[in-house]
Amino acid sequence: MKLHWEPLTLDLKTTFRVAHGASEQRHNVLIYLDEGVGEAATVPYYGETREGILRYLQSVPDLGKDPFDLDAVLARRPAGSRAARAAIDEALHDLWGKKLGQPLYKLLGLNPNKLPLTSFTIGIDEPEVMAEQARAAKYPIIKIKLGSEKDEAIVAAIRSVTDAKLLVDANAGWTRERALKIIPRLVEYELELIEQPLAVEDVEGYFWLKQKLRQQNVDIPIFADETAKTSHDVVKLAGAIDGVVVKTMKSEGIREALRMIHTARAHDMQIMLGCFIESSVGVTAAAHLAPLCDYADLDGPLLIKNDPYRGLKYDGAQLTLPDGPGLGVIRK
Repeated sequence: MKLHWEPLTLDLKTTFRVAHGASEQRHNVLIYLDEGVGEAATVPYYGETREGILRYLQSVPDLGKDPFDLDAVLARRPAGSRAARAAIDEALHDLWGKKLGQPLYKLLGLNPNKLPLTSFTIGIDEPEVMAEQARAAKYPIIKIKLGSEKDEAIVAAIRSVTDAKLLVDANAGWTRERALKIIPRLVEYELELIEQPLAVEDVEGYFWLKQKLRQQNVDIPIFADETAKTSHDVVKLAGAIDGVVVKTMKSEGIREALRMIHTARAHDMQIMLGCFIESSVGVTAAAHLAPLCDYADLDGPLLIKNDPYRGLKYDGAQLTLPDGPGLGVIRK
C-alpha cells in the first residue's frame, strides 16, 4: 500500500478562540493510503504542527499489502505524531470500506439513523458577541468555550438569548479552586454538562472535585477531554467523571476510539464524540462512530470556508452519514 500526502490549509469563517489561544487558519494534512483518505489536524496545545506531521510521515515504513489486517497495518506505524497516526488509521478504514464496497458504519455494524444531534461551538469572545453568535446560530445544542475571567458573564449572556441546551468547555482552563468556585454558580444556568474543567495532567483533581461538589449537593455531569486520550486514560478516571470526549485525533484513530467508547460504557460513562478544526474528511471519519454516542460535537466543517471534500451532511443540528464506500467522502 502506498502512503502519500498533501498540505491542507483551512480558512476559518471567524477567529476561533479557546483558553489556549486564537486562530484564523489551521494547517492540516490530508493523508492517502492508496485510494483511502484521512486527515491529520494540527492541534497547537497537543504540540502538533504541519512540519512535525510531515517529518513523521517521511519516517513511516512500508505498511504492508493487506488492508484487511487492520491491527497489523496499524502496528507498523512508528511512535510519534498522534494526528498523523490517526490520519493513517482513517485512511486505512476508508480503504477497507472501498475494497469491500461498503460504508464504514455498515462494516462496524452500526445504524446510521441513530446519530445524536450535533452541538454548535462558540469560541471565547466578549459576552455580548458570544450571545449574538448563539442567537444567530439557532442550534438546539450550543457548546460554549470558557476559560477567561468573564466565564459567568458569558454563560449568563448566552442563556438570556436562547433556550438551547448548553454545554460548557473550560479546555483545562481552571484550577481546582476556580472550578469549585464557579461550577456551583454556572449550574444555575441549567447546563447539560461541564467539559474538561481541570488541567490535563490533574487526574487526581477529578476525584477531588467530584467529592467537593457532592458535599455541596451540586449535581452536574463532568466530562474529560484532554485528560482522556486513550482507553487506558478512561480506566484511570473511572469513578471521577460522568463522561468522556472521544476524538480520533487524540486516540490515534478509529480503532482506539472504539476501544475508548466500549471502555467508557463498561464504566457507566456517557460519550461525547468530538472533533477539532477539521474538514469533512476527519469529521466524517469520526461521525461513523456517532451511533454509539450520547452527544455529538461535530461542527468542524461548519467553522471553515474552504472544505475540499463533501461528506457528513448537516440539516441544522441533524447529521446524515454518506452512504458511499469507506468514509463516503468525495472530493469537490
